[in-house]
Amino acid sequence: MQTKGRYILLSLLLTFITYLTATNTLVSQTDKFVVVIDAGHGGGDPGNLGNGHKEKDIALKIALEVGKALEANEAIEVIYTRKKDVFVELYERANIANKADADLFVSIHCNAHSSQAYGTETFVLGEKNTGRNFEVAKRENEVIFLEDNYEENYAGFDPSSPESTIAIGIEQEVYVEQSIVLARKIEDNFMGKAKRKSRGLKQASLLVIRNTYMPSVLVEVGFLTNKNEGAYLNSRSGQSAMAKAIKDAILSYKKELDQNIGSRITGLDPIGTESLNDFDNIYEGVTFKIQIAASSKNLATRSYNFNGLSSISKNKVGNLYKYYYGSTSNFTEAETLLQEARTKGYASSFIVAFKNGKQIPLSEVLK
Repeated sequence: MQTKGRYILLSLLLTFITYLTATNTLVSQTDKFVVVIDAGHGGGDPGNLGNGHKEKDIALKIALEVGKALEANEAIEVIYTRKKDVFVELYERANIANKADADLFVSIHCNAHSSQAYGTETFVLGEKNTGRNFEVAKRENEVIFLEDNYEENYAGFDPSSPESTIAIGIEQEVYVEQSIVLARKIEDNFMGKAKRKSRGLKQASLLVIRNTYMPSVLVEVGFLTNKNEGAYLNSRSGQSAMAKAIKDAILSYKKELDQNIGSRITGLDPIGTESLNDFDNIYEGVTFKIQIAASSKNLATRSYNFNGLSSISKNKVGNLYKYYYGSTSNFTEAETLLQEARTKGYASSFIVAFKNGKQIPLSEVLK
């Protein structure tokens, strides 16, 4: 009887251990990819009214079409900040995304200008608020004046003040790299698939994405103040083309997170290490590592997961895991580690630097 009891206890223990192991390794594969779609303006805030068109209506139609297309993918959960003509405070839009622990936040808008300017723009958070970028940030941020208790909710923020807009980018800085990846994909699709003119990727201090703790973009699908573009965006075919371009960019972004373990997903050009071979010094207080991958998958740092490479470490940034090979204060040794990583199949790996546990620009270290 005792033997049977021990056998049952052992079986239960092994089952429990197996369950924990499976849970730890598969949690990122079973959780859905959460996308929050934000239709700009709404209710008593019509947005811009270029050529008699209403930004709030066009943004909502495009947002709903993007969401509907994404919902066809069983691995994706879509959450809307609004699905009808209602006013939602800017801070509440971010709260919706944060409470959902979203993987992406996409805010959809239509542009305006006193000229016949036209073309798409996709914004990520940043401090570059000179000229045109500041005017866009000012116009989008002035929505707060329609809110009750805006002074309390935004701590005295003044949309007309460049100083105010400079200060708001810090909280989301960690997600800017991934935001840029998505923004580039959206603009590429606007050009390549929707055949629209792209005015490029921009950075501005926009309140709607200030407090979102995930990669976030604000998409300006075109200018309603341009006669031709306004009519295009007000048409069913135009809205469908823009929605498809945004949807395809989101799917492409997700695919890279899911499948590109072993290659760089940030889409940014790291500093070229080939031009730095003259450096052969020990950098006190600095640790160099080789970033070999970034993915939504939480992998065990074992060699069998990384083509035989050992000395693997990882760091979770938001919903993203970054994986590193090696650790040294000698930059020449770091270059050797880089070549080793590349020969193991990580062709897009690159050197990163850490000081006091925080990543710092490599270019600053090597000055």
